[in-house]
Amino acid sequence: MIKKLLDYLPGNKRKKALPSQPKLNIIPRSEHHVSRNDISDHALKVLYRLNKAGHEAYLVGGGVRDLLLHKHPKDFDIATSASPEEVHNLFRNSRLIGRRFKLVHVLFGREIIEVATFRGQHKEDDKHSASSEEGMILRDNVYGTKEEDALRRDFTVNALYYCVKDFSIHDYANGLEDLNKKQLRLIGDPDTRYREDPVRMLRAVRFATKLDFDLEPSTAKPITELADLLAHIPSARLFEEVLKLFMSGHALENFLMLRELGLFKHLFPDADACLNQNNERDYRFIEIALKNTDIRIKQDKPVTPAFLYSAFLWLPLQDEWQRSQKAGNSAFPALHMAANKVIDRQTRATSIPKRFGIPMKEIWEMQLRLPKRQGKRAEQIASHPRFRASYDFLLLREQSGENLDGLGQWWTDYQKSDAHSKRKLIKDTVPNGPRKRSRSRSGPRKKPGQKPNQ
Repeated sequence: MIKKLLDYLPGNKRKKALPSQPKLNIIPRSEHHVSRNDISDHALKVLYRLNKAGHEAYLVGGGVRDLLLHKHPKDFDIATSASPEEVHNLFRNSRLIGRRFKLVHVLFGREIIEVATFRGQHKEDDKHSASSEEGMILRDNVYGTKEEDALRRDFTVNALYYCVKDFSIHDYANGLEDLNKKQLRLIGDPDTRYREDPVRMLRAVRFATKLDFDLEPSTAKPITELADLLAHIPSARLFEEVLKLFMSGHALENFLMLRELGLFKHLFPDADACLNQNNERDYRFIEIALKNTDIRIKQDKPVTPAFLYSAFLWLPLQDEWQRSQKAGNSAFPALHMAANKVIDRQTRATSIPKRFGIPMKEIWEMQLRLPKRQGKRAEQIASHPRFRASYDFLLLREQSGENLDGLGQWWTDYQKSDAHSKRKLIKDTVPNGPRKRSRSRSGPRKKPGQKPNQ
């Protein structure tokens, strides 16, 4: 998939509006394998109640796509002709969310069924909609028909509708054909669709790796040319996209593809600049970090954005830290100042909530504390709430080729040892050299003005 992208160089732009009259292809139950047994009971309950109330309602998007691919969907979304208020009135266990475009969340314990009203195609003179000079849609809260809703979706494989009335699948954009070809294709003119919402370029990467699909050539072609449009996306929204890209089990694949398409530099500009210096160890550090993240996710182990960001920003932190020390600052203050500068620059690209920024700094600072194991320090370090993440970070540094004199192995042994073995490990790390002079044992110190034997 990555190699094929090398051939997709920016070419002539080709404007093509969305089809005004989409051709509906209905696949009857006898010609597909999607069964109600594979669909959430709660989703079916919502579909049946909406239909009973006289509204159109369909299972749509990733849920239908994944079922057709013999996968188990994590979420089931529904599209309907009912307005958000009408849906809300039908379900007491629901809540209205969203400002730009209202949605309804129907709550069944921990499961949430998201219900959206059919979206319509915006018009240039529509007072409800506005676009920027770059073509990005700023407001798009227009309701429409199912046909319009299908063409407003991004990729053909996400524009498939499951009808619970007759168990058929409705396909408006040849999505089923693309599923069979294992290709990801945008609906409409890619140049226009990316300009409407540049985040679609990130979604293209994410879905291609998640589904193990190839990007259809015309869908891939404009990305390198339009990557700069990500600068117009709010940093908070890009932070959410980073989590989806790197915390879904395909972090390494997404990283490689983002770099190939020139998108990574708009998410992590400082890290990208460091990687462009062609330092093999730096690249290996990121690669191992992402591999480990993917493994942990596949093993259902917890991962945190703080660790992910601390790994991506470790490279620029090193450069900033060295500059601060050369300016005359000692190690800890220099690290603290460097961390603030690096995080501040990163937040201009993607925001970093405070609840993640603080642990990032602690993971970095612990890299200075981990070598100092004498006395009671080892016990204090091991009891620190950020110790485990910092220990994993230390191992990551060693695995990438950094020589830390066996520090990672020492801490591995320490955690496995009993009290006696821990004391021996600590004793063996005491540096050679003159010991501090102990206090005189001739007697207690005299208070100022105190006479002898007083």
